[in-house]
Amino acid sequence: MKRKGWLIAFAATVLLLFILIPVQQSYSAEGNPSAAAITQSALNDQFHLDHVVKIYVPSTVKGDIPITDAAHQKFVDQTLKQLSTWFGGATAIPGEGAWVDNSKTLIKEKVTIVYAFAEKLDKNSLNQVVDYAKKLKDDLAQEAISLEVDGKLYFIE
Repeated sequence: MKRKGWLIAFAATVLLLFILIPVQQSYSAEGNPSAAAITQSALNDQFHLDHVVKIYVPSTVKGDIPITDAAHQKFVDQTLKQLSTWFGGATAIPGEGAWVDNSKTLIKEKVTIVYAFAEKLDKNSLNQVVDYAKKLKDDLAQEAISLEVDGKLYFIE
């Protein structure tokens, strides 16, 4: 009889482990669902885009000379159109950028971040984006334009 009780307890423990281990593995140490748990959800078969391209459109020329809102909007619209043409759509969000110049003065400016998500990024599409950023740099007489690709920031000079 003792042996039968031991076997039942052992079987119950093994069964409990099979139930708890998958649940514990789907949560991080903080108790939040892990990336694996999230992707094994209702999002499984949904279409998604793996890449993001962002161009930071400044509101100045020559680094610190403000342009009009209308002129800035013209460059934002041009960037929205270009990214939409290449990637199927784009979004613009306002922001504020800043840097310290050689005389230790804080220079702040309005920027607009124009971004697009992309299913694929290949050499050709990235070259198009970089060429566009170079043209924007020249049009605004900037030293560089910030270009972000998949979380990495590049300064296009």
